[in-house]
Amino acid sequence: MHDNAAHILVVDDDARLAALLKQFLSDNGYRVSVAETADDARKKMAGLAFDLMVLDRMMPGEDGLSLAKSIRADQIANKTKPILMLTAMAETGDRIDGLEAGVDDYLTKPFEPRELLLRIEAILRRSKKDTVEGVKFGSFKFNLIRSELTQDGNPVALTSSEQILLKTLAETPGVSISRDNLSLSSGTQGRAVDVQITRLRRKIEEDPKNPRYLQTVRGEGYVLWTD
Repeated sequence: MHDNAAHILVVDDDARLAALLKQFLSDNGYRVSVAETADDARKKMAGLAFDLMVLDRMMPGEDGLSLAKSIRADQIANKTKPILMLTAMAETGDRIDGLEAGVDDYLTKPFEPRELLLRIEAILRRSKKDTVEGVKFGSFKFNLIRSELTQDGNPVALTSSEQILLKTLAETPGVSISRDNLSLSSGTQGRAVDVQITRLRRKIEEDPKNPRYLQTVRGEGYVLWTD
């Protein structure tokens, strides 16, 4: 398995099925993590980056539909990540509910493993196509897949924390993200986010004290404005 293999989060309270999915997807070249509940999934999303979520709908406690809605509504790095809902609920209305909640695809149980694999591959291809060009602001360009920043084609050195912060902001340009959510995504604590933002501004702003791109939203957090 390559280090850059897509990382999939399987969320399903059926431990046997989750184990089978992990083995099957791992055998087909993916990195796989498993969560049994919505709360467990949130904890894993806060500490790890995922390329796609395979989400069960019927789970004890918070169900998959509610989790999908909250992910799409929340300003966290994972809000733009693809979700494939895997469920025994096969009625047309159930599928519509899932799509309205923000999932990218909906596959019913029982399913053919090969079909699941093909759907995952298709979703990831679309996701990569949507993000490969990255975002541009002024003379800078940030590649969302590789977390690389360039200025006029020349690489700009970023620390790992700066990369994570910039990626989190760049995934939802024009949307303010709270300090707490930036802390969750980058692993920094409290006011340390402000320090990292200051350092980032020194690298991307002509006048860091009067930023044009990486701005403070008073009472909310920070926002990245792109071209």
